[in-house]
Amino acid sequence: MPPKSDPFTNSVWLRPPRTRGEQPSLSREQIVRAAIELLDAEGLAGLSMRRLGTRLGSGTTSVYWYVTNKDELLELAVDEVMGEVYVPEVGDTSWRIGASVLTAGTREMLLRHPWVIGMLGVRPNYGPNAMRIGDRTVALLSAAGFSGLELSHASALLTSYAIGSATTISAMVTSMRQSGMSMTEIAAKLEPQLGRIASEHPHYDRWRQEVGGAAYVPERIWDESFTFGLDRLLDGLEMWLDRPDR
Repeated sequence: MPPKSDPFTNSVWLRPPRTRGEQPSLSREQIVRAAIELLDAEGLAGLSMRRLGTRLGSGTTSVYWYVTNKDELLELAVDEVMGEVYVPEVGDTSWRIGASVLTAGTREMLLRHPWVIGMLGVRPNYGPNAMRIGDRTVALLSAAGFSGLELSHASALLTSYAIGSATTISAMVTSMRQSGMSMTEIAAKLEPQLGRIASEHPHYDRWRQEVGGAAYVPERIWDESFTFGLDRLLDGLEMWLDRPDR
């Protein structure tokens, strides 16, 4: 039985660019952009080499000139959308604002391209955009005073927070879209049941009455919740940096 392919050492980014043979008329950038459009519209299940070739009007010949399979194409697509994440350079702003921009930008990218969430951790990303983000993140957190594995832990904390927020919101958006109803309409359908069980859950019911209709404006709640949590994470990291026993 042949050995299983190792996604960590068989990355498209570790293979030298192809130089032999006649280069196709379509560029790699065009192919990757078309793949991202399919992924944004239909998710991971909607992308296949055949469908991409049909969308490009060129069959799969051009695609296979650049990649050997769908996994490699996904690597290129993931790194392409990571180019949308901005990380301020050291000296342009404080480390705290820089970390906030990075974390919020990561979340926004994942909300625009929710299929990326399913790719995180599946294959490493050695692409130029991912490496740029990593390098600037190290520089930003190093300037703040983090070092060694502590820097890795701080970076992972911020990244995980962005991923968690985007994962939850993407799932809710998908559910609402499938239901064909807005959050307000869903809440109206749930209200009778919540009223019936209110006496069994008095603390929750008092809170629900306090926030009123604001709880059913999802975009506002999602953004406010994310900002509140991010500020508290940065508060904690800042306090840790200032600890005299470090």
